[in-house]
Amino acid sequence: MKRLPVGLQTFRKLIDGNYLYVDKTEYIHKLIVQGSVYFFSRPRRFGKSLLISTLNEIFEGKKELFKDLWIYKWAKL
Repeated sequence: MKRLPVGLQTFRKLIDGNYLYVDKTEYIHKLIVQGSVYFFSRPRRFGKSLLISTLNEIFEGKKELFKDLWIYKWAKL
């Protein structure tokens, strides 16, 4: 059973630490390919830092982190 990522805000730590991660990479991919400018105005503790960390890993080309996720299979990283 995977551990809950309480207090973790970096994608790499979640994946490397074998924490529970709900795969939202399909939606992240849609943001990247369909959008232009976004303003994220969600309250504190709602995952903005994790989203930015995930985007950072995608754009740096860290394919090995995404091997079990939607974006690895369907998008060209």
